[in-house]
Amino acid sequence: MTQPVFEITKAATFDAAHYLPEGPEHRPYRNLHGHSFKVEATVRGAPAEPVGWVVDLADLDAELKAVAAELDHGLLNERPGLERPTLEHICLYFAQRLQPKFPGLSRIVVSRPTIGESCAMAVA
Repeated sequence: MTQPVFEITKAATFDAAHYLPEGPEHRPYRNLHGHSFKVEATVRGAPAEPVGWVVDLADLDAELKAVAAELDHGLLNERPGLERPTLEHICLYFAQRLQPKFPGLSRIVVSRPTIGESCAMAVA
């Protein structure tokens, strides 16, 4: 029998401001504004012994929340790598920080639940 592969996911939230100066002039997102964000990180893999889990969910939770805390109540445009803070770039930001500690990282989803928007990134 083939060893099963699982995906485990943790979520964190943060609130931050941003603006998109390169956006079309008639769009309101060119102006400074804020959102409540939710980010989900998924790690894929086979269960590892001796416990039998993909990774320790407490470790994933702590690292994900630490990255979210870097952005919480800040201006995203001021963060290196987020000068253009689209959902796509926010996904990349989280992936770059989490993947060194979680090589099985397979997916990042960043959403703005109050306005029904999200972006998913498959991590190679």
